[in-house]
Amino acid sequence: MLKEFKEFAMRGNVIDLAIGVIIGGAFGKIVSSFVADVTMPLIGLLLGKVNFANLFVNLGPEKYESLAAAQEAGTPTLNYGLFINAIVDFLIVAFVIFLVVKGINNMKKPAPAAAPTTKKCPYCFTEIAIEAKRCPNCTSQLD
Repeated sequence: MLKEFKEFAMRGNVIDLAIGVIIGGAFGKIVSSFVADVTMPLIGLLLGKVNFANLFVNLGPEKYESLAAAQEAGTPTLNYGLFINAIVDFLIVAFVIFLVVKGINNMKKPAPAAAPTTKKCPYCFTEIAIEAKRCPNCTSQLD
């Protein structure tokens, strides 16, 4: 069983997948930082100095000035600002993945066209085998 596991783990696809997960996790952190530290402050500035991380609905009886204060007090909150951040984060990651996949697909060479296996008889226009010397339909002699 240990030998089978070693063969499974050393297969190229498993190692490639592991590398992809590690790089994807690091890329996700970069994108999350880009969204939280660059994109959302700019969007908030354009929308009238709104801090999306501080947008929430207080579900408790007391009022709080910030999300941090409400969470510190243990009050339940609906954090829709953080949800908006997560949506922007997802859209950026999805767009970058789209661009990477599109770039990889453009680098691939198109498959060569398959050689034809049939031709048309010049006399009766029936599809016949490419090697045929005589048309089976009209019996014409072919070149």
